[in-house]
Amino acid sequence: MNELADQVALVTGATRGIGYAVAAELASHGARVIAAGRDEDTAARCARTLSEQTGTEVSGCVVDVSEFGSVAAAVRAAVAPYGRLDILVANAGIMDSAPLGAITEPSLRAMYDTNVAGTIACLQAASRIMVRRGSGSMVVLASIVGRDGSAGQVGYSASKAAIAAAARSAAKELGRWGIRVNAVAPGIIETDLISGIPEQARERYAQSTPLGRLGTPADVAKAVRFLVSEDAGFITGQVLGIDGGLVL
Repeated sequence: MNELADQVALVTGATRGIGYAVAAELASHGARVIAAGRDEDTAARCARTLSEQTGTEVSGCVVDVSEFGSVAAAVRAAVAPYGRLDILVANAGIMDSAPLGAITEPSLRAMYDTNVAGTIACLQAASRIMVRRGSGSMVVLASIVGRDGSAGQVGYSASKAAIAAAARSAAKELGRWGIRVNAVAPGIIETDLISGIPEQARERYAQSTPLGRLGTPADVAKAVRFLVSEDAGFITGQVLGIDGGLVL
């Protein structure tokens, strides 16, 4: 299927985990993907691998989402060969867990600089390009902990709640230009972010999920692909939970 044929998509945090799965999913459905990461060599290797796997044009891009200037410059340079940007997936983020009394200022500021300011910087840079064409679709990565909270993750939960709010606000602002903005809120997904969780705890999480398993990056990627496609053409300002029913 090539439902995204000829569309240009930028995915941040695309060198691993959910971001890599999203880049692969979009490319496999015909999109020309720009896979952005913090390291030039890693981004280039990622792009080559994705191109070989999907048979679609994928290029690498270096960006530090915590710097507005870096994001703006990187987005302009990345999309210049195409003259357009149809899809943005703002996936880049970091997580640092700590009890409330042990949260440090540097850790908290780093999460907000990357997760919140970084997401808004991506929305801003992409919207400046999409407004000129009068169309586009953006998806940002929130989390179920941004809705329900999580003990030991006060800072991270707050940052993800802010991302969901940013998506809703951007959707209201950009709709007049035909630009849709949505968020996905993954539950517990099998990525390196949870690699340190003991096996017994992972099993408890799986058993507490109505569908009886943890999520995979592909689960999230398929939902993102739907949201950026024409099939979701009348959907904007939504936060879609991808959690196997964990929040029920």
